[in-house]
Amino acid sequence: MQTQLNLDSLSDVISGMSANPAAVLGPHSVEIDGRRAVAVRGYFPSAQQAWLVDPRSDSTRPMRRVHPSGLYEGLIPSAESASPNYRIRVSNSNGNTIEMKDPYSVPTFLTDFDRYLFGSGKHWKIYDKLGAHLRDVDGHVGVNFAVWAPNAQSVQVVGDFNHWDGRSHCMQKSSPSGIWELFVPNTGAGMKYKFRMRTQDGQIVDKTDPFGVYAELPPRTASVVQPLDLYSWNDNQWMERRRSENQLDRPINVYEVHLGSWRKSESGVHGWMNYRELAHQLVQYCKEMGFTHLELMPISEHPFTGSWGYQTVGYFAVTSRYGTPEDFMYFVDHCHQNGIGVIIDWVPAHFPKDGHGLRRFDGSALFEHEDPRQGEHPDWGTMIFNYGRHEVRNFLVSNALFWMDKYHIDGVRVDAVASMLYRDYSRKAGEWVPNEYGGRENIEAIHLLREFNTESHAQYPGVLTIAEESTAWPGVSRPVETGGLGFSLKWNMGWMNDTLRYMRHDPIHRQYHHNELTFSLIYAFTENFALPLSHDEVVHGKGALIAQMAGDLWQKFANLRLLYSYMWTHPGKKLLFMGSELAQWHEWNYDGEIQWDLLQWETHRGMQRLVADLNHLVQREKALHEIDFNGEGFEWIDCMNSGDSVLGYLRKGRDPNDFLVICSNFTPIVRQYRMGVPKGGYYREVFNSDSSYYAGSNVGNHAGVMADTTIPHHGRPASITFQMPPLATVVFKPE
Repeated sequence: MQTQLNLDSLSDVISGMSANPAAVLGPHSVEIDGRRAVAVRGYFPSAQQAWLVDPRSDSTRPMRRVHPSGLYEGLIPSAESASPNYRIRVSNSNGNTIEMKDPYSVPTFLTDFDRYLFGSGKHWKIYDKLGAHLRDVDGHVGVNFAVWAPNAQSVQVVGDFNHWDGRSHCMQKSSPSGIWELFVPNTGAGMKYKFRMRTQDGQIVDKTDPFGVYAELPPRTASVVQPLDLYSWNDNQWMERRRSENQLDRPINVYEVHLGSWRKSESGVHGWMNYRELAHQLVQYCKEMGFTHLELMPISEHPFTGSWGYQTVGYFAVTSRYGTPEDFMYFVDHCHQNGIGVIIDWVPAHFPKDGHGLRRFDGSALFEHEDPRQGEHPDWGTMIFNYGRHEVRNFLVSNALFWMDKYHIDGVRVDAVASMLYRDYSRKAGEWVPNEYGGRENIEAIHLLREFNTESHAQYPGVLTIAEESTAWPGVSRPVETGGLGFSLKWNMGWMNDTLRYMRHDPIHRQYHHNELTFSLIYAFTENFALPLSHDEVVHGKGALIAQMAGDLWQKFANLRLLYSYMWTHPGKKLLFMGSELAQWHEWNYDGEIQWDLLQWETHRGMQRLVADLNHLVQREKALHEIDFNGEGFEWIDCMNSGDSVLGYLRKGRDPNDFLVICSNFTPIVRQYRMGVPKGGYYREVFNSDSSYYAGSNVGNHAGVMADTTIPHHGRPASITFQMPPLATVVFKPE
């Protein structure tokens, strides 16, 4: 019987190294004795026998072994060959019998338009096609695997379903897209898998799925098949309000959290709490403390816990350290139902060199640059994405959109933006490549950031995009159409550095550094700024914030209360890293937890109360959040009193009658102070960081003071005289 099978073409299929296995396997039209028929071929290395099954009658036809390695072939006669509908039944050497849809008879999951959009860098939901997706083909359930690896010689999908022997699951390459695809029947959720590649130089490597949405618990590295459409969301009210309101006019008090070290669990792996457990405890804490948003240090899958998540391998996979994707959906949902927004850290600036990850993914510099002057980061020992490649840019932008789409994320804080913007970042002369115009700007990265911001704001109105950008790059938080990068907010790293440096000075010397306090108001409205006291300020030998304050023990606590009070009344949104609200003494340790035991001391309880009251004050008073980004919301009363190290200013809402009078004393001296105010009347003291409630010395003005219209001061028609407590901020509101 001649079935037109050329045995010379079988070697790649038998060795599992074929780029076009469908040329041999699956259904093929043949002619036998002048009659048309369909020859069905399958490769089952461990099979003892195989049959073709007619699903209508359940009748079977034996397939013959045409190669001793396990290649089988069966014929479907001409009467049935116009539209063959068959299954394959295989009896394995272990005695098990399975029945399946022929993987090589299934039409491709990706359309030509999908491939075109991805190749153009414009397929914003490519994560719905690449990766592993449950698929029903004519009633046969399985998983469709697809991966981009244009330079691989061959790709197999290996996993639990084939005992990690991929010879029978060689993927089919689509040219010129470079996407490999295969439907694997009888597989489902929970199956572990990887892509086994034969690279350009003939090496065999196993790679984690770049679009995998779940993975094994590190240090294991396999991807896990997981559907993301089973969770029932209950946050419609939150999502509608987010779309309809201007988030930048609202109070934004962010609590930055590393989930693994916020609080430990005795029952969890390595003491880690589950996302659901974290949801209830963190939400309750945030509500009590007055935080409006949680910012999570990277929760995408990362192999090394000590990287804190900033060396990500699984960009689309929520880390399995704290639970499943559905567990994390519950976390976000519970936050939303309780009025708490969720921001995640996103790391498009670099990725690690782990062998199972993106580095030299198909044997070539696919995601990174080949030239180490562009492709390797000298500071972190990591790889830099090739932002100029359409598919790589699509990978990154679609990844950010993925978190907004599948997990309802409210904001994305982009890490290390400065390292993306400059080709010579942390490089000496001769170690970097100029752009096409001879400059140091990374034009491709700029295009990526603008595209990310444009699509984020267009597709998910109300989502915040936040840049950690430490240089004077102009227009970071200005619209793309006016030449900006398009971010919603930019971290004010200048304010953070100047202010912490000032607070380290002994108060007797602060009069000589007064400009370190006032300088931030020169540029405060050039961007939409957020004021960060983040994890970066309490690691690598810097000490905890309380330890960085000048003075003896009492002064350290007073100075930290003063720092927070000045920060919360300064224009800009706020961010505080976990543990800082307790005046934690230890530097942050990702393997430990917050020093909750410090709350047995009144000084630490007082600090926690202070932060909570500041958060609630910002939420309650429109003057402290309504106009954060232009000069109409701020006005100096006295910024020149360097001799006394005192600042006085107004914070104003949109209503001209809605304003607060704020005065900060950066010395440990109690002063009888006169300050000009806009009008007469009674000024109630609404906040005093020296209150005994916060473990201060309780110098204050009781309920408030009356303005004197007969004594103008500081260029104002009236003035108030009040007790100025030591190392403290007081806030007055006119009644």
